[in-house]
Amino acid sequence: MPLDPQAREFLEKLERANAPQMHSLSVEDARALVVKLRMPREPGVEVSNRVIPGPGGDLPIRIYAPDGSQAAPLPVVLYFHGGGWVVGSISSHDALCRRLCSRSGCILISVEYRLAPEHKYPAAVDDAFAATAWAAANAAEIGGDPQRIAVAGDSAGGNLAAAVCLLARDRREPQIAAQLLIYPITDYLPDLESYRRNGRDYFLTNDSMAWFWNHYLASPDQGAEVSASPLRAANLSGLPAALVVVAEFDPLLDEGLAYADRLKQSGVHVETFFADGQIHGFLRRLDLFDRANTLCEELGAALSRVLA
Repeated sequence: MPLDPQAREFLEKLERANAPQMHSLSVEDARALVVKLRMPREPGVEVSNRVIPGPGGDLPIRIYAPDGSQAAPLPVVLYFHGGGWVVGSISSHDALCRRLCSRSGCILISVEYRLAPEHKYPAAVDDAFAATAWAAANAAEIGGDPQRIAVAGDSAGGNLAAAVCLLARDRREPQIAAQLLIYPITDYLPDLESYRRNGRDYFLTNDSMAWFWNHYLASPDQGAEVSASPLRAANLSGLPAALVVVAEFDPLLDEGLAYADRLKQSGVHVETFFADGQIHGFLRRLDLFDRANTLCEELGAALSRVLA
């Protein structure tokens, strides 16, 4: 498919603005570059902030709950934001989380996990796992069903969601019913065709991916660890049902498809959502991409279905 017209317009606007590449910036400047969307408040969603215990101290979370018309207990979805483990926040993904909560009818918990390079791997994985365990143990307190816990995330957040599922399977707790992986990072700097085809001109670049990995890992050897590169796990059987989103003009396309394929081969139920003509990161931009809005509808329905 050709590049989506709205994606093309977005990229041309960045080019006209002479926007800097992520890898050319300091960490502080890169974080300041992440747009915090100002969207109309999502109807029917109640939002609260709190702090839970984490392995590195207090761990902030934001809880999105459908209004009281929903019948409790509800499924609970842990959401881990994207940003290469270096940038992004609860705030940068607030609009997306509100929308997914509204469309799925699930309680959604967005996690402010520790960022690199201040907190190297596996700090983000540890925080994501701790938040998921907390949700499973305290679901009833927030109107949730401890038997219907899911994890979700985009890009680096999808990486964390996949890693949490593998850890939970191996540790035999908490029980996770589903995983939503939105253009996930699944392997450390893979040598795949989509990196060669899409790695320069479509928002996320190969150089930026290397920049993210270099900040995230304390040493390149850690890239071979399963919690950093879920695609390298020897065994993917026994994992929860997966919803996998991939974008056509994304350098991460092939590793997302490869992970979905390996899950299927391992007997895991997988639904793949192929975003024709789209670029990495489009789903968060509900203000710019029509396809982001329609896909949120599809993903909300899919989450409802797999968590029914």
